[in-house]
Amino acid sequence: MPSSSSVLFTAIFLLACGMDARAGEVWRWTDANGNPHYADRPAPNARSARRIGNSAPAAIARLRVEQGDGEYLAWAQNPLDGPVEVLLQVSGRPPQATPALPARATVPARTEVLLTRIAGHGGAAQLVLTAVPGHSGARPRDIEYGYPLDTRSLRIEQGWGGGFSHADAQNRHAVDFAAPVGTPVIAARDGTVMHTEAGFDEALPGDHEAVTRANFVRVLHDDGTMALYAHLDAGGVLVTAGQRVRRGTPLGRSGNTGLSSGPHLHFVVQVNRGLSLESIPFRMFGPQGILRFQP
Repeated sequence: MPSSSSVLFTAIFLLACGMDARAGEVWRWTDANGNPHYADRPAPNARSARRIGNSAPAAIARLRVEQGDGEYLAWAQNPLDGPVEVLLQVSGRPPQATPALPARATVPARTEVLLTRIAGHGGAAQLVLTAVPGHSGARPRDIEYGYPLDTRSLRIEQGWGGGFSHADAQNRHAVDFAAPVGTPVIAARDGTVMHTEAGFDEALPGDHEAVTRANFVRVLHDDGTMALYAHLDAGGVLVTAGQRVRRGTPLGRSGNTGLSSGPHLHFVVQVNRGLSLESIPFRMFGPQGILRFQP
């Protein structure tokens, strides 16, 4: 299962606060791609040879640091078209902060939330921002999902609890539908496109890091659950974030990107259980009738 579709995001921030904030104190942090950032400099251009273009993968959340009068304001930014739950923690010598760290919040779609105010004096500290998509108060309803491929054929490569990549909580109730590259992928339920990744090509042999990244579409439903359609073809995403889709709406084309043993569509319904992304069982009607999945 690709880490890009798991979207448990962690960014590490290093705070050097051994001098007065007004004396030019500088925040430095490293993003998920290993690129250094500084509060007083433009962000670097992210590059990856495994990507089709020059754009960086869409972040799940960002920490924005604003320098105030003798303090720093730490804001969590949510660039997605759906809620994100975040947790700001500190290791090492904790700085003086109001409210005290750790700080936890749910950030609505396309907004930012002030997490804490950090005093300009203190020892060295490392801040860690963790983000998980979805609202922890989601209440899943018993819904029958449609078949997510526009085809009459059906073959399951890996079902619930599959030992290859469906053993963890995020994917325990995932299903891998075999599908030739380019097969139309359609929405299994009404919702809003929350997050997409379309910039990855198939991994080259021996590129162990690249196989963990795949193209996907994440759709948010009105009960807070989220459907993930993963391993889409290179450039095979046909919808945009924020788009409202109905059951049967074309979402993309199936592919073989990421950690994949062959062309297929990885489909799973997930909820945020409180900074923990978990898959849940679902009912589905297939081309020949009701599908019955077994662990």
